[in-house]
Formats: sequence, structure tokens, C-alpha cells
Amino acid sequence: MLKPVKKTIELGDGRQITIETGKLAKQADGAVEVRMGNTMLLATVCSAAEANEGVDFMPLTVEYKEKYSSIGRYPGGFLKREGRASDYEILTSRLVDRVLRPLFPDNYHADTFVNVTLYSADGVDCPDALAGLAASAALSVSDIPFNGPIAEVRVARIDGKFVIDPTFEQLERADMELMVGATAENIMMVEGEMNEVSEADLLDALKCAHEAIKDMCRVQEELAREVGVVKREYCHEVNDDELRADVHAKCYDKAYAIAKAGCADKHWRMDSFAAVCQEYLDAMPEDEREAKEALVRRYYHDVEKEAMRRCVLDEGVRLDGRKTDEIRPIWCETDYLPGPHGAAVFTRGETQALATVTLGTKLDEKIVDEVLCQGRERFLLHYNFPPFSTGEAKPQRGVGRREIGHGNLAHRALKRMFPDNFPYVCRIVSDILESNGSSSMATVCAGTLALLDAGVKMKKPVSGIAMGLITDSDGSKYAVLSDILGDEDHLGDMDFKVTGTRDGITATQMDIKVDGLSYEVLEKALNQARDGRMHILDKIAEAIPEARADYKSHVPRIETMLIPKELIGAVIGPGGKVIQGIQEASGATVSIDEIEDGGYIEVASSDKESMDKALDMIRAIVALPEEGKVYQGKVRSILDFGAFVEFMPNRDGLLHISEISWERLENMEASGLKEGDEVEVKLIEIDKKTGKYRLSMRALQPKPEGYVEPQRRERAPRREGSNDRPRRDGDRGPRRDRGDRPRRDNNHD
Repeated sequence: MLKPVKKTIELGDGRQITIETGKLAKQADGAVEVRMGNTMLLATVCSAAEANEGVDFMPLTVEYKEKYSSIGRYPGGFLKREGRASDYEILTSRLVDRVLRPLFPDNYHADTFVNVTLYSADGVDCPDALAGLAASAALSVSDIPFNGPIAEVRVARIDGKFVIDPTFEQLERADMELMVGATAENIMMVEGEMNEVSEADLLDALKCAHEAIKDMCRVQEELAREVGVVKREYCHEVNDDELRADVHAKCYDKAYAIAKAGCADKHWRMDSFAAVCQEYLDAMPEDEREAKEALVRRYYHDVEKEAMRRCVLDEGVRLDGRKTDEIRPIWCETDYLPGPHGAAVFTRGETQALATVTLGTKLDEKIVDEVLCQGRERFLLHYNFPPFSTGEAKPQRGVGRREIGHGNLAHRALKRMFPDNFPYVCRIVSDILESNGSSSMATVCAGTLALLDAGVKMKKPVSGIAMGLITDSDGSKYAVLSDILGDEDHLGDMDFKVTGTRDGITATQMDIKVDGLSYEVLEKALNQARDGRMHILDKIAEAIPEARADYKSHVPRIETMLIPKELIGAVIGPGGKVIQGIQEASGATVSIDEIEDGGYIEVASSDKESMDKALDMIRAIVALPEEGKVYQGKVRSILDFGAFVEFMPNRDGLLHISEISWERLENMEASGLKEGDEVEVKLIEIDKKTGKYRLSMRALQPKPEGYVEPQRRERAPRREGSNDRPRRDGDRGPRRDRGDRPRRDNNHD
């Protein structure tokens, strides 16, 4: 018998979220359905009974999936079924993963899978804002060890007020949008975009989001108590406290000396740290070494982490010798490659990004066909992280989740500073050539340089910086680090990326790995990040003070025009025949889109002659005929009484036999005209009732001297009061009305 348990969360604006367990997917370790209006997600979690041998980390996989049937749509493509995850689904999965992962016990290493599926949607509420809550609730009602619960909310500032989990329609008016994940005590993850907001405004948004999250966590705790959850017992690590102490005693001072050396060479540090561990292993008996090598390496990792952290906290010395607020040396170069429409290299310490810009036409737009989002994108950014950037010898196989996430952050950082009504579709590609800390922020800087090099008139340049945090175990000491290294990210307590202009923040991403981080520390990190951002913007301004005055010579030029809606079909033609013919004849690229005001046409070509030819052909199609104007036409057909001449594209007019010449012609053979002949004609009349066109050739010829226009024979006047037509030879008498006809007797033989 079903015994479902249901809890409700009030959002304070009349909307509510319900969490229910015990009804669906009961064989999973934990399962809940979360509803908000007509939106419903099912979250399930399963964790293996034992950890795989040799695993010393948390093997967590989070999958967020949206069903097209949730809103009554068919998937695209030939198969008509859901396939690989979209970028949006991957980004949502990453948001949930980043909050959950730090909250599993350090010694829990069993394979764990969290699946969140959207089964119903109404296109009003944003389901991704509920994914973190659903995943946490499923973990809370399971027996899997978890130091939660957590919740995620979207907070947006709309018309000056903060709104929790706004609708799609409300989001369109937001100047700040953040996804915030937290426990009841601490914020764990932040990601979002803003329209040049201040650091104080960002902190206010975080506080507002956290208050809403506290209620959601409380409800999950009540749900778990009512279900009667008992967490499983496990043993995934075998430890040797004596060995741990010995590794610390013999390796700590050596590791501390390397950390304090302040060497900027990443590979020297890596080799030196590795040598300390190897030296300890070499000193062990061979049989003992084989049995305990994995434990030694794990304990030495803790030693290395402690040495680096104590060196920063106690002596203010970072791994590469910098001060806590010091930025690594920067060099930039624009116009680095001749082929792309814009190119730049940005190097900061041992992190280097090569960015290129390609400017395209409407035909290059990205078509978005997701479950709840359809449309087109004109500003794209793609991020690539090849293995050679970190000196790794392995193949590069496709785009990973990390690349999608980092590219999305850089895209959000730049897109609000992209010019409005820009005629081109724009694609930035950032290839990371070296990496040692914050390659996504290097992408933002390189992207800004490449856009300016391409001649894109950005509203304002954007730069980005990654901040780090190291805290004492009791919170008595902390250090905020500017422009963190890869090791400082890995061994530190916070990774905080901030992008913006001189006037405010445009995007941010934060991952916090410790409990008890105060708003005071966050405020210090934000203010320190602003100083670093300004420093980098100065370096960008030195490399290229403003956007290139004109596009490079090989950039396709785009001309636009607006035509009446009723002429769109004439430009396209049946089956696209006309527009394809224009492109073939001119060599230019032509696209047309129906908008509210009419038809929006883009003509693109890197050759002026091709551009002008295409424009002339389009203007000829959409131009309105004018009485009295002379046209060059082509004879389309010959009839007994004249010829039809195409004097404008898709417009034919009658050239009557009497309008061919001042001389009277007995028949069309005497005119000498043939189908296909090019003739010059004058439009002498547009019939106001029928819209038909009368053309003339003789109006363009000199009138013969003494010429007298032939008199037309007038019809005989009708008899007054008679409805009959004039009588002609052969008529048999007056025409009778239908009513005067004798009826036919159908029964008459």
C-alpha cells in the first residue's frame, strides 16, 4: 500500500513548491517528485553498496534531462527521440553537481548517480531552478551519507526588486540573474550574469537568495524525519595513522620549503613536490612500498596541501612568490592572425588564450530547438581546452562538460556588452594554449581584444579575474588571493571568478569548499577582484585603446533593407527560385526574414560589385512601377493584338499593336517583334481598377510631321428606354430577357 509523504514550500508571492516521496521510482535509494504549478521534476539517486578498489575520490554523476513530451512537443531529427544532452542540460547538471559534491563525506567513495528529469512543463516557470532542490530532497530521503540538505534558487532583480525563482516572462526584464546553491548555513555555489551591477548589489542578491534557501532546507529535514531515514554504514578507506604521521614528519618541512621558494615555474614545482614523495617511497622496503604506495601518496597530498596553505597564512608567501593581491605579468597582442576577421592573444603568467572572431550573415545564426527554448542566437562563444595546454600526452575527444561550462561563463560575461542591432552574426573561438589558473577569465580578456580587433564597437571592454581563498581550520585566519594558480584553486577553499567593465560586474561564478564563509570575507574578495579587474582593463587599453575604425578588408560587408510584407513573396519566388537566382547571378549572400514591420533583407558580400548587383536586382523587384517612366523590357509573348512585355521583374504590361509604331500596322508580323527581344518601353497608364499596365514604344519615337491620330469609329447610340444592344446585320430581332423565354414542357414528347 502506498504511503506517500508530501511537504509544501511557500514562496511568499502566492506560488508554492511541493515535494512528495513514496509514490514513484520506489526501487531507487531515494526518489522525490517536485512540483511548481504545472512543472514537475522527478529526482532519483542510487549509490553502489561498495566502492571500487583503488578509488580515493567521490565518483558522483549528476544528469539533468528534459523530455520533449513534458510540453507536448516532438524532438527534432529523423529519430524523433531525445538524444545527447543539450548545452542547457549539461550546464544545469553542472550547477547541481557543484553544490552536492563538497557535501559528501571525504571518505565516501561509492559510485553515486543523481538523475533529475523534467516530465511536465508549462513554459511559465523555469524548471532548472528546481533541479538542485529535487536532487537534494532525493538524497535526504535516501540512506546515502550526505551532509545536506541544500537547495538552489534563481534570484533576479526586476524593476529594482529581487524575485525568487522568477518566470520566463519576468526574466526578460531582469538586469541581474543569479543561480545560488547553499545549505541552511552557508552559500556553496553562485553563477549568473548582470548588467554592470555593483559589488554591494551582488551581496544583497546573495543574502536574499540564502533566506529563501533556508526555508527549503528546513522542509527537507522535516521530510526526512517523517520518512524515518537511517543512513547506511560504510567503510571505503583503510587508514594507517602511524604511516600518516611518519609521512608528515619526514615530508612536511621539505614540502614547505618548496612552497616558500616562490618559483613561478609550474613544472619545477610539480617535479619538486613529486620528488619529495618519491624520495619517501624509495626509502621504504620494496615489499612494504608496493603495499602502501597508494596510502603514502594520499597522505603526502595532505602534507603538500597543508604546507602551501600554512605558507600563505603564516608568511603571506604564495607558490609563485606573489603577494596575495598581485596579478601575474600580462602581455597582449591583437591582429595576431591574418585570416580571421579578428584575432588576439592574451597571456597572464602561465595561462594563454588565443581568441578569434568570425563575422557572418543571418545564414550563420545558431538555431536553438530545446524543450522550453526555441529561437536563434547571433552571438556565440566556444571554448576549447586541448590536453597540450597542461603538457598532457593524451588525445582530445570532443567537447567536455568543463569546456561547455567555461565557455558559457565567458559568453555571459561578454554578451551584455555586445552592441545592439549589430548587423553580423558573431562567433568567438577561444583556444587555451597554456593553462595554469583561470583559463575562462583569460578567454574573456582575449575575447574582448579579438572583438575590438575585428572592429566590433563594444559598449565597453570587459575583463575577468579569478579569486581564491585560504582559511584556517578554526576560521581565525584567512587570505584572499587574486589571480589564483591551478594549485591554489585545487588546494584552496574558494574559486571565485568575477568579470566586468570599469562600471560594474557582468558575470560571476563561485564555488566554496568550506563551511562558515562570512559575507565580510565575500565583500573583501569582491573588492579585491574589482582592483584586479581594473588592472587588467588598463593592460587591454594599452594593447588596443578602442575598436578598429573599420572592418578588415576580407570581412563580408552587409547591407540591409526593409520591404513591404506583400513583396516578400516576390523576392523569394516560388520555391525560393528568385532569391537563389539573385545569389547565383551576383555572387552575394541574400537572406530575408519576416518581421513585424515588413521584410528584413540582408545582403552580404566581400566584393562591392557583387553587393551592388544583388541590391540592384532586389530593388528592381520591390520597386513600384511609375507612370511616365521608361523601362528596358523583354518580350514574353506575341498575340494578334500586341505583345506582353516584362518591363520589371515579375511585372508584365501590354504593348498594343497601335503603340508599337506611329505607322499603322496591319498585323504583328509587320512589327518585327519576336519573343525574347529586348525593347525600350514607356509605362503610359496603370489601370486604377485592374492594376494592369499599358506600355508604349512609339511614345519614345519622334512623332511624324503632320501626323493625324486615326479617328475611332463610334458605336451607334442605343434607343432611349431600350435594354437591347444596337441591331447588327444578321440579328434576328430584339433579345429577350430570361423571363420572356417560353418554358419547356418536360412532359412533352
